[in-house]
Amino acid sequence: MTPTPVGMRCPECSRQKTKVRTAATIRRDPQLTYVLMAISGIAFLAMLSGGGGLDGRGGFVYNNGALYGPLVADGEWWRIVTSGFLHAGPLHLAFNMYFLYFLGTMLEPEIGKLRFAAIYFVSLLGGSFGALLISPDAVTVGASGAVFGLMGAAILALRVRGIDPMQSGLGITLLLNLGITFVIPNISIGGHIGGLVAGGIVGYLMFEIAERRRISMTPVLGACVAFAVVLAIGCIAIASSATPV
Repeated sequence: MTPTPVGMRCPECSRQKTKVRTAATIRRDPQLTYVLMAISGIAFLAMLSGGGGLDGRGGFVYNNGALYGPLVADGEWWRIVTSGFLHAGPLHLAFNMYFLYFLGTMLEPEIGKLRFAAIYFVSLLGGSFGALLISPDAVTVGASGAVFGLMGAAILALRVRGIDPMQSGLGITLLLNLGITFVIPNISIGGHIGGLVAGGIVGYLMFEIAERRRISMTPVLGACVAFAVVLAIGCIAIASSATPV
């Protein structure tokens, strides 16, 4: 027998070269998270170069991409998505991108790009739905709805894996941000709550039902697409009903 770093091996085995895989080599980079962050950063620069102020307001990009119920009702449906990539100033952008990076680097490598994308975009639409439901005549921008949805889904993912969300710090983070939502003015309460609820629903389907019960993820992803369509239709319906003809 020959002593090796992994224990005693026979002479034949010790001559074999086995590729060592560590956690660092197995763990995938959160590439989609980086892409989403880059899109938001580019969008903010485009807002500035398009005539917007440092607070992100005004200019071509803001005027044509922000969420505003009357214009959504008028046929500018893309606003329910583009508003999630626009931000009202560098602090707003930095705050959301910090949490997107924190949640993305934790969640995306564990569940993969496809499920992460489903959670993010359904939560984004949920945020738009909530914002229009509460204040359809207010102009709303920001990725906060999507970020809150990621927090809700991540908490459910931790529970399925036997980790207490409160001990992990994520539960406290969610509670603190909910407190900020209701205390600080000029924050879209509907956007935050709508994104959280939408992300929680998707997370429940993916982790509490599909993953825990070992059900195929294909029908769950199909349900997420259907849910996204329902949210989009709901956004348009709310905007139309809230705007006088």
